[in-house]
Amino acid sequence: MKIDFSYACIWLYLFLFSFTSNAQNKQISNIRLNQVGYYPEAPKVAVITDSSFTSFNVVRNADNKKVLEGKLKKVQGLVSSQKETFIADFSAINKPGLYKIELNNSGYSSTFEIKPAVHHSLAIAAIKAYYYQRASTALPEKYAGKWNRAAGHPDNQVLIHPSAASEQRPAGTVISAPGGWYDAGDYNKYIVNSGVTMGTMLALCEDFPDYVKMVNTNIPESGNATPDLIDELVWNLKWMLKMQDPNDGGVYNKLTNASFDGMVMPNVTRLPRYVVQKGTAATLDFAAVTAQASRLLKQYEKDLPGLADSCLAASKKAWAWALKNPDMAYDQRLVNEKFSPKITTGGYGDKNFSDEFIWAAAELYITTGDASFYKAVNMLPDERMPLPSWGNVRLLGYYSLIRNEKKLINQPANDIEIMKERVITMADRLVTGIIHTPYYTVMGQTRQDFGWGSNSQAANQGVALIQAYKISADKKYLNAALSNLDYLMGRNGTGYSFVTGIGFNTPMYPHHRPSVADKIVEPIPGLLVGGPNPGKQDGVALPSSIPDEAYVDNQASFATNEIAINWNAPLVYLANAIEALQVKAGYVKR
Repeated sequence: MKIDFSYACIWLYLFLFSFTSNAQNKQISNIRLNQVGYYPEAPKVAVITDSSFTSFNVVRNADNKKVLEGKLKKVQGLVSSQKETFIADFSAINKPGLYKIELNNSGYSSTFEIKPAVHHSLAIAAIKAYYYQRASTALPEKYAGKWNRAAGHPDNQVLIHPSAASEQRPAGTVISAPGGWYDAGDYNKYIVNSGVTMGTMLALCEDFPDYVKMVNTNIPESGNATPDLIDELVWNLKWMLKMQDPNDGGVYNKLTNASFDGMVMPNVTRLPRYVVQKGTAATLDFAAVTAQASRLLKQYEKDLPGLADSCLAASKKAWAWALKNPDMAYDQRLVNEKFSPKITTGGYGDKNFSDEFIWAAAELYITTGDASFYKAVNMLPDERMPLPSWGNVRLLGYYSLIRNEKKLINQPANDIEIMKERVITMADRLVTGIIHTPYYTVMGQTRQDFGWGSNSQAANQGVALIQAYKISADKKYLNAALSNLDYLMGRNGTGYSFVTGIGFNTPMYPHHRPSVADKIVEPIPGLLVGGPNPGKQDGVALPSSIPDEAYVDNQASFATNEIAINWNAPLVYLANAIEALQVKAGYVKR
C-alpha cells in the first residue's frame, strides 16, 4: 500500500493552520523552532534569541491552556553567531496535538504540531521537487497542480560542441538526449552534479527499501509496479545513459546552452544546445551511478526490461574509458580559449579524481562481485571523511560498501571495519559540538559550515549521522541528525524554514527560473534553497555579515537563494530516512 499524498490538502492545511494561529495570537520572531513540528518520542527544542526572558510556557493552540512551564538555559560557547541564545526544552510533551511556545505576556511562537510522521509532507515534497525539474516534458495540472507548465527543451537535436568532437562524432553532429532534470535555477543538465544527486537518493532506496515502496508522490508513473522514487530516478538515469559516447564509453560533462537562459519559462527559450567535452569526473560519476542503479533495478526487470543490464554494460564501458583517460579535467576556461561558441554556464570543474575512482570502483565491485575493481584503486588513501559534494564523492563509496558488507565476496581484510570506525569517529565529532552551537544543532560548529549551499552541508551532516546510527544503533546519532532537520525547518539564525512551501516563514523568491517566470505567487514547493553564505558571490546585499544570518530571500541572490538538485538530494535522504525509522520503530503504522 502506497502512502497517499495531496498537495492541495497540504496547502489548505498550512493556510488554515497559519491563519488560525495568526488570528488568535501575536507571534514573535525571536522564537526559533521546527516550523512543521516534532515526533512524540523525539527531543523537542526551541531557541530564544532575546536575553530579556528567563522562562517559557508551552500552551495548547486550541485554548491557550498551559501544559508545561520551564526555565530557559543559556547556550555556552557560541562559535558562529554573535547573539546570545537560550534553549527551551519541552521534550517531556509527547501527546499529539497543536501547541505554541509562550514567552511571558509578549506573545507566542507559530503553531507547531506534535504527531507521528510529522515530517511526511516535507519528505514527499522534497522528492516531488524533482518532478518539477523534469526537462523535455509537459507537467500537466493533474500532477503539477497550479505549477503545471508546457514542455521545455526537447533536447532531441543537440549539437556536438567542438570541445567534444571525435572522429565518429565531429563538431556539429546532432544527437538526441532528452529527459533528465534541470540542474538548479537554470535549465542546463550536468553529469557531475547528477552523479552525487543520484548516488545520494539511490542510497536511500538501498537503506530503506520497504519504506520507499510505500511512497506516493503523484507523478505520471504512480500506480505502476515500480516505487515512485525509483521512477523519478529512472527519468534522470535514462538521460544520463544518452550522455555516453557509444563509440568509446566516455561521458560528456554537460548538456547546455552556450550561455544561461533569462528568467523565462522553459518552453520559451530557443537557444542551441550542446554537449561539451568528455571528462574523467563525469565518466566515473556515471560509472558509479549506473553500477549502483543496475543492482537496484534488477528487481524491476518486468517493468523496466533490460535497463539493469544496460546500466551495468554502460558502467563497465565508462570505467574502461576512465582507466585510459585518468586525468582529463573539464576546464571551461581552457575550453573557451580553444573552441567556439564559448560556454559560460556552470563548469563543475574538478582536477582530483581519486574520490571518483573510489566511488566507481566500490559500486562496480558491489554489483559485480569482481574484486579487481576494488583492487584497482587505493580505497583508503588517508583518514579524511569529507561529506559528499559534487567535488568529492569518496564517502558515497564508503557508505555503499558498509551497507552491502554482508553481500560482498573476497572482501579486503579489515577495510570495511576501518570505514565503519571512521564514520563513527566523524559522527562523534559532529555530536560533541552540538551544545556549543547557537541553535543547539550539529550545523554551525564552525564558520566553514556557511559557504555556498550551506543547507546541503546541514543535510549531508544529517545523512552521515543516519549512517552512524545504522552502524551502531545508538540513538544519539539519530537525535543529532534530527537536530539538523530542525535547523533546516527554522531553528536557525534566520528564522526561515529553508524549504519552499513547508513551514510558516519560507522562501518566496528563490533563484529558480520557473518559480520566477510562472506568475504564481507561491514558488514551486519542496525546494531547498542554498542558505546562509556571507561570500556574496552575486553582489546582492545581505541583512547581516554574521555567517549563520547571511541569507536573503531575493531571486537575484543565487549565492544564498538558488536551488539545486544536489542540495535537495540529502534533504530527500534525511527527511525520508527519519520518517522510515519512525515506521520501523512502530511509532507510525502503515
